[in-house]
Formats: sequence, C-alpha cells, structure tokens
Amino acid sequence: MGITSLRSQPEGAAPPNRRLAGIALMCGTLAFFACLDASAKTLAGLGVDPLLSTFMRYAVNVSLVLMVLNPVRTPGVARTNRLTLQVLRSLLLFGSTALNFLALRKLQLAETLSIQFATPLMAALLAGPLLGEWSSPRRLGAVAIGFLGVLVIVRPGVGAFQPAVLLSIGNMLCYAFYVLTTRKLASVDSTATTVFYSGLAGLAVMTPLLPWIWTTPTAWATWALLIGVGLFGTLGHWLLVLAHARAPANVLAPFIYTQLLWSVMLGYLIFGDVPNRWTLIGASIVIGSGLILLAQESRGRRRPAGAVGPRDPAPPQR
Repeated sequence: MGITSLRSQPEGAAPPNRRLAGIALMCGTLAFFACLDASAKTLAGLGVDPLLSTFMRYAVNVSLVLMVLNPVRTPGVARTNRLTLQVLRSLLLFGSTALNFLALRKLQLAETLSIQFATPLMAALLAGPLLGEWSSPRRLGAVAIGFLGVLVIVRPGVGAFQPAVLLSIGNMLCYAFYVLTTRKLASVDSTATTVFYSGLAGLAVMTPLLPWIWTTPTAWATWALLIGVGLFGTLGHWLLVLAHARAPANVLAPFIYTQLLWSVMLGYLIFGDVPNRWTLIGASIVIGSGLILLAQESRGRRRPAGAVGPRDPAPPQR
C-alpha cells in the first residue's frame, strides 16, 4: 500500500482484525518515538550538539521520503494549494524537534513527554480563535485540569527551577500549532503532499548552520545514533500513517499515552532515571484530562449530521 493511497479510516468502518492491526501499529509508532527521544538524549550526553541531532533527524527523513515520494515518479506530489501553510507547518515541526532535543539535555524522558501530552489540550484551546472550533465549557474544564497537571510537573516556585522546562513548554506550543496547521491542510492538500513537505523546512534551516554545529563522530556508535534519530522519526511517522489507514482515530487515540511507559522504561534502563512522584502525579492528571477530552469528543461524533465534530489528540511527533 503506497502512501499516496492512504486515507484515515472512518469511525465504525474497520473490522476488528484491522482495528487490532491499527492499534499494534500505533504502539509501534510510540515505541519508535520513545527510541528517538532516547537516542537524542544519549547523543547530548556524549557531547553532540542537539542541533546536529536535529539536522540528522531531517537529513535522514528527507532522504527517505524522497526515495518514496520522488516528484519524478510521483507527479503532482510537490504541488500544494497552500505553500505558505506547508512551509509554516514544516517550520513548526522543526521548532518542536529542536526545542525537545535541547530540553532532553537536562530533563528526563518522562518529564518532557508528560509536558508534551498537554499538546491536544492546547490545540483544543487554540482551535477556537484560529479555526472557529470553539470548545464547550466542559471541554474547557478538561483543558484547565490538564494544565494544572503541567503545573504539578513543573512546580514553579518550588525548589530550584530547571530552565529546560521552558524549552519543553515551547516544544509543546510549537506542536500544538503544528497540529492545527495539519488539520487545516487536510482539507486542501493530499496526505502525500503534506508528508513530502514535512521535513524540508527543518533541513533548509539547519544546513547553513552545519559549519558551526558539525563535529565528525569518531565512534561508530555515535554515527549509529545520529542515523537512528532520523530512522526512528521517519519510521514512527510511517507507522502512524499506516495505523490511521486501518483504524479510526478515536480507537487509536487512547493508546497515545502508552508512550509514557516506553519513556519511563528507556529512561530507567539507559539513564537510570526514575520519575519523581510529582512527575507521575502531573502526568496522570494530564493523561486523565486528555481522556476526558477524548470521551467528550467521541460523544460529539454522535450528534446529528451537519454538526461540527471535534478532533482527536495526536501523538507527539518529531
């Protein structure tokens, strides 16, 4: 199945075996994204500039995407009805990646991911003024609870404040706007076109900076991690597309939060990190509010035809 033929599975249309396949692919997506974060954090610990890791993330991604979506073999894939919006979306994804990699130098995997889980809450809040998708008081209540969870994780004013938290919050904001631009583009461009443009801006921004950030790795393991950053991100995105082609978004959405299990496990096995109780409490609050939001959105889908339906949360992408 080519990416140019993939479409999101309508709710209720997928048979059980395809739904299970979609769930398995979604879990694979989240495992790859967790490995991506772990690789970036490992590279930072080895002294590799996070911006170099960001460059490799997009260099590998663009190379692989061009192999699959070569404009010569796939006519029209580069044709977009909203070039400015595609460039903006690509820049937002780049900003999210760079800020996340910078934050991972100081924060645990579970800490950055817990803050990123607030992305669908922020997207729901911004969808009103930006897309005209205004939230009900109940949804706003769920959003408020979620941001309370973020405050529990960050705990401003309690002990020594870690400035890297601001980088993680910036990552979350960039990704929230990325989600909204992706939603806007879904109605005007094909999935293949949007995938084609996803990594181009990041590569274009980082390439001129290479003379200042490049250091040639001397160990093969460092090279493997740098290439792995790109592979994990690209494979994660690919499995995500395949998952949505096999199961409806509302079935897949709750499994997004299983990424925290991967992050906690990798954080402990690789870095010896154990999340503190405030991170776990805050993450539980954020996840709970996200599930409340998802339940309200699922009920919204059962409204009469013609009513404006809500949207599902998306996993943090890199």
